[in-house]
Amino acid sequence: MDIIPAIDIKDGKCVRLYQGDFARMTIYDHDPAAVAQRWEAQGARMLHVVDLDGARAGHPVNTDIILAIVQSVSVPVQIGGGLRDEKAVLAALGLGVSRVVLGTAAVEQPELIARLVERYGDEIAIGVDARDGIVATAGWVEQSQVTATALIDHMAALGVRHVIYTDIARDGTLSEPNFAAIGALVQHDGPAIVASGGVGNVAHLRRLAALGVEAAIVGKALYTGNLSLPEALAALR
Repeated sequence: MDIIPAIDIKDGKCVRLYQGDFARMTIYDHDPAAVAQRWEAQGARMLHVVDLDGARAGHPVNTDIILAIVQSVSVPVQIGGGLRDEKAVLAALGLGVSRVVLGTAAVEQPELIARLVERYGDEIAIGVDARDGIVATAGWVEQSQVTATALIDHMAALGVRHVIYTDIARDGTLSEPNFAAIGALVQHDGPAIVASGGVGNVAHLRRLAALGVEAAIVGKALYTGNLSLPEALAALR
C-alpha cells in the first residue's frame, strides 16, 4: 500500500479542513509547491492535490499553483476540485498531471465519465466523498441521494479503475478511518480503492493495508507531525 500526501489549496495556500468545513480551516503553508517538494524529498511517490476553491466554484481556480506544483516535483500528481466537464479535464491533463479526480460529475453526469474513461483510461479517477454512506457533491456542501456503494458499482461498470473514497466525518479528525465502510468497498474484481479521511498513526495505515486498499491519502497527520512520512513508509515496507 502506498501513502499519498494531500495538498489542499484554498486562496493559494496549503490548508486543511475539519470534516470538510470551510469555517474550520487551518493554514499550514503559504507555498504549496514548497510543500510538494518537501513530501517528495521525504519519499512520497505520488501527491494528491485538491483545488478547494475550484470544488466550491464548480470550475478550476488555482490552476497556476497546480502547474507550479507539477513543475516543482518529479513524482506523479493527481488533482481534483471543480473538474465538471471535458474541457476542464483536458486543461488539467495539459498541466502535466498524471490523473484527474472527478466527484460531482460522477453523480450528475455519468455519461461524461464513460466518455472520459474510454478516451483517457487510467488518467481518470473518481472521488467518492460520503457522509453516513451517502455521497456529497459540490465541495461537500450538497448531499446527493446516491449511496457510495451504488456509485462505485456504477462507475466500475463504466470502466473506472481507481476510486478515492473519503469519509467526510473522519476527514481531518485523526480519529481513525472508517475501516468497516472501506473494507466493504474493496472487491477482488472491483476498482482499486484509495482510502482518505481519519488517518492519524501508523497503526491506522497497517489496518488499511490489511484491507487491501491501493493507497491511503494522508493530510492532517503529516502536517501536525502526528505521522512522519519516512517512518510510515518504512513501517509499511
